[in-house]
Amino acid sequence: MFSGHDPYLVALSIVIAIMGGYTGFGLATRVRGTPGASRRILLAGAAFFLAVGIWTMHFVGMLAAPLPPDASYLILPTIISFLLCALVVGVSLFFVSVGEPSTFRVAASALLMGAGIVSMHYVGIHGLAGNFHIEHERALMLAAVLIAVGTAYGGLRVFLTRQVGRQLALSAIVFGIAVSGMHYTGMMGMRFVPGAGAHHMTAADGLVASPQVLTLVVAFLCFIIAAGFLLFLVPEPRPRSITTSGNAGDLGELAASTDDSVGEGISSREAIQARSAGVTKVPVEAAEGTLLLDASEVRSIRADAHYTRVHDGTRERMSPWAISYAEAQLDPEIFMRVHRSHIIAIPHVTLIRREGDGAVVELKGSVAHLVPVSRSKVAEVRARLGLRRNA
Repeated sequence: MFSGHDPYLVALSIVIAIMGGYTGFGLATRVRGTPGASRRILLAGAAFFLAVGIWTMHFVGMLAAPLPPDASYLILPTIISFLLCALVVGVSLFFVSVGEPSTFRVAASALLMGAGIVSMHYVGIHGLAGNFHIEHERALMLAAVLIAVGTAYGGLRVFLTRQVGRQLALSAIVFGIAVSGMHYTGMMGMRFVPGAGAHHMTAADGLVASPQVLTLVVAFLCFIIAAGFLLFLVPEPRPRSITTSGNAGDLGELAASTDDSVGEGISSREAIQARSAGVTKVPVEAAEGTLLLDASEVRSIRADAHYTRVHDGTRERMSPWAISYAEAQLDPEIFMRVHRSHIIAIPHVTLIRREGDGAVVELKGSVAHLVPVSRSKVAEVRARLGLRRNA
């Protein structure tokens, strides 16, 4: 029965699953806003890190388990278990990365991914060879399947909502615990039965690997996951913020930087004047490409880790602009930086209230949302809204 596991290896297996989930789903969130070959590379990287995280977690858990002393691993089933996991995870991510997936397609992809995770687990389990055979409790097998499918569905939802920062970290923790829960639930229902009728390893079984060899392979994959996780945490370079309040030298540099972007027939001075007056379009990413959202539809802009998100009153979408760049481009008569991570459109504010040392404003739309206001900006926001200081 499920007892005698090494607690340190159990903890390591959970950490590996969390890091693999964070890196894999973090890469997956970037797929939908990335065109061409880069999109395929990101999709492959996401599938790879998810599969390696799941597979490595499984075999770290196997090393933590009290296996029979004569147990060895058949190489072919062990390799098949990884390839099966990578293929199914990749196909599931691909299905939900094309267009705007329906709820049915997300559920079907989750079912496929969950089946792949469970299949990887049990194919890997039956890659064990020795003077024993393995029995499973059906109720716990069913529980493991349900955990795997639920894990897959939650992970795909993270992918579709493109969560980053704390939300992605929380989702990765849930994912890691759930994948580990699936594994250890399956292990709890597993029993090694020695003696008559046991499967005894022979040369006909093919190549085998000892637990020591598997330990070296797993250690290498743990290094790969840790390296990918740390590289993913390195912040990406942002576009240089540009302001229009600089001196003549700054304006000359700005003019030089806009010559290529404004096209032929428009002078640098006209480009500077257009920027000073405020742009009328804001680029956002959608499944079909980059959309140019009318600035009048923008309710708020939020910096979120490596990304910037634009809310149009219905939903948030990623924008290639850095928040400082957006602040410099948009009309200051309409838009205001109310927090180091937030810009709001003053005409869309419907409510303001005190909250702690600062305040919160509500912006209208079919999906109204709240934006924090830092303490130093509260008075200015109230003044822009025409409210008296003590109102």
